[in-house]
Amino acid sequence: MTSLQNTHTVIAQLSCENSLTDTVRAIMRAFEQLMDGRPEISDGSVTVVNIAAEAGISRASYYRSPVAAAIKEILAVPATERPEIDELKSEAAQLRRELRKLRRQKAEETSELRQTVATYANHIQVLTLRNKELEGEIAVMRGQIEEATGGTVRPIRSRHEP
Repeated sequence: MTSLQNTHTVIAQLSCENSLTDTVRAIMRAFEQLMDGRPEISDGSVTVVNIAAEAGISRASYYRSPVAAAIKEILAVPATERPEIDELKSEAAQLRRELRKLRRQKAEETSELRQTVATYANHIQVLTLRNKELEGEIAVMRGQIEEATGGTVRPIRSRHEP
């Protein structure tokens, strides 16, 4: 049984069991409009607020009506077809959750990458300083060798040879 048929069946049962007031008729009309995807006032979601708005009544009046329990039962059935707007809102909410998750992952990855870059920068700085120290030590040693030998010692290879 489709949700619209189910709605009509429940409403027909209510009509037989109760004498319908104008408020109950307005609620049933509003519910049917929302289920059919034909909202006049609201955004089209099947919610208590929208049903009350479409019916032109307060939420308190809605909750006091005998139709409220029947509508709650109809909507509790998993197979109840919802208007397209509800499906789209549900899909949009799911996509927003996924987007938040992806943004969180991206922020974590970016943070990790920044830490890695900072670590590498520190290593490069340490190695650059150490390289300068070693170059200074080499220059001192060359000076000592030249001083000790009077400049007669020559390197076996030149610096530019492999």
